[in-house]
Amino acid sequence: MRVAMGVEYDGSHFHGWQRQKHQTETVQEKLETALSKVANHPVRVICAGRTDTGVHGVGQVVHFDTEAVRSDKGWVFGCNTQLPDSVSVRWAKPVSNEFHARFSAQARSYRYVIFNDPLRPALGINHLTWQYLPLDAERMHHTAQILVGKHDFSSFQAQGCQAKSPVRTVHHLNIRTKGSLVIMDIKANAFLQHMVRNVAGVLMAVGSGKQPVSWVEEVLNHRNRTLGGVTASPAGLYFMNVDYPAEHQIPLHRVDIPSMPL
Repeated sequence: MRVAMGVEYDGSHFHGWQRQKHQTETVQEKLETALSKVANHPVRVICAGRTDTGVHGVGQVVHFDTEAVRSDKGWVFGCNTQLPDSVSVRWAKPVSNEFHARFSAQARSYRYVIFNDPLRPALGINHLTWQYLPLDAERMHHTAQILVGKHDFSSFQAQGCQAKSPVRTVHHLNIRTKGSLVIMDIKANAFLQHMVRNVAGVLMAVGSGKQPVSWVEEVLNHRNRTLGGVTASPAGLYFMNVDYPAEHQIPLHRVDIPSMPL
């Protein structure tokens, strides 16, 4: 049978999501080790979207195939007893063999959280990006709309990105404030490697006044990473949710905890 799961994780001390040959501190490795113990056979998982070193997950979705018969609660509680505190399975449910965590996804959502204050914070430093220069969030939001829609995002992808095409469709890109936080929410059909962090870096440059509004369109049209500025820190980045066709009945996980600024 095929089982889907929702996974939440603090990526601060992980070397990203994906299992690596010479690196055991990855989210995938921890989850597969726990699942293999609960299933009593080796388990491999497929995720909706791989995250980089230091990036956090709120609504990551995975699927795996198993011969073991366990209740939904059995999978959840069984895995959580085997996982470190930084990883938590939030739900589990059987799905059809047509469901695929990656290829069935219609859209993915990320959040980028910036602590905008002249003084560096001591708390939450692994869950926020600190920007000491004052940011004009309204200016950032207005400028961000240039990136909404279907575009070639070559200027916003990592140089080593292996995506077959740099074309992506951004459904929305919103900037808002909450106290000293500047929060960027972005949703797209899919993302290129480092795309969200590169978008955040460009918008912070505009919001701080280092670059004019027109620079964002110039970067987009350049279609080359060399003009795109600094890649923002992974500390403030969260993989939020995945959209799937309704027939799969995949839960949309929402969370409001101190380490997840909303």
